[in-house]
Amino acid sequence: MNEQQWLADRFEANRVRLRGLAYRMLGSVSEAEDAVQESWLRLTGSNAGDIRDLSRWLTTVVARVCLDMLRARKSRREEPLDSHVPDPIVTLDELSDPEYAAIAADSIGLALLVVLDTLAPAERLAFVLHDIFAMPFEEIAPIVERSPAAARQLASRARRRVKAAELPDADLGRQREVVRAFLAAARGGDMGALVAVLDPDVVLRADRGEAAPAALVRGAQTVARQAQTFSAHAPAGMIVRLALVNGTPGIVSWLPDGRPLSVMGFTVARGKIVEIDVLTNPARLRRLDLSALLRPAGDPSVP
Repeated sequence: MNEQQWLADRFEANRVRLRGLAYRMLGSVSEAEDAVQESWLRLTGSNAGDIRDLSRWLTTVVARVCLDMLRARKSRREEPLDSHVPDPIVTLDELSDPEYAAIAADSIGLALLVVLDTLAPAERLAFVLHDIFAMPFEEIAPIVERSPAAARQLASRARRRVKAAELPDADLGRQREVVRAFLAAARGGDMGALVAVLDPDVVLRADRGEAAPAALVRGAQTVARQAQTFSAHAPAGMIVRLALVNGTPGIVSWLPDGRPLSVMGFTVARGKIVEIDVLTNPARLRRLDLSALLRPAGDPSVP
């Protein structure tokens, strides 16, 4: 086996972990892919014989690439952070993409990604590398150009923000029941039933694409009216499936011709829906592979 093939094999052995790191850092599937690919380009352009721990080297490179991407994003972002909808990872239990199944299993929910998006880039990096990937602060410090003690403080500040976020209920079956109830109430136009499954302070974020600004809606009554309006104006023949969105129950819909219409991710806590993330941006939906979810009618996962 030549050196190039050996490097390629070792890189592929690390790819899933690197994609998981990049996705947690960036909240974007496409940008995560770009960051991982950049690490491969840098690897092939380096003197591999001088790398003592390839896994650590690749982790560091991906982390630095992500940090640069986050800083560039922060400088140009126009939409408010609290209304940004991260890229969802949409799966079915038995059809999960094995390269992203680990991310979904770790419950990296959309709500948590929204919280991570509010962090400063260095805080996010320190938290993800230390708390999720167990990298010591002595190795994180040079990446963020701080001392180990300062890197520890960055992670601590991020951890406090993350701990304040709503975590989904542990019972996935109960979460599904709540999401099914939401869908049934929306389809039936039942305002009372909608409000009953929503937390009084529920938050709905929506990315509708260039034709409309990102939306942030708060409160059970307002969110229920939004759900009623969406359902009332749904096209005839719309296809709807329950799915896992970042490891928690969600709803995916398509137009009758098979074009994706929306992905909705839910955070269910204390038996109520506390957050809803809605993606109807056509450009972003086209980048998601949702074809495996278009299953025959009568599938038991369909309410």
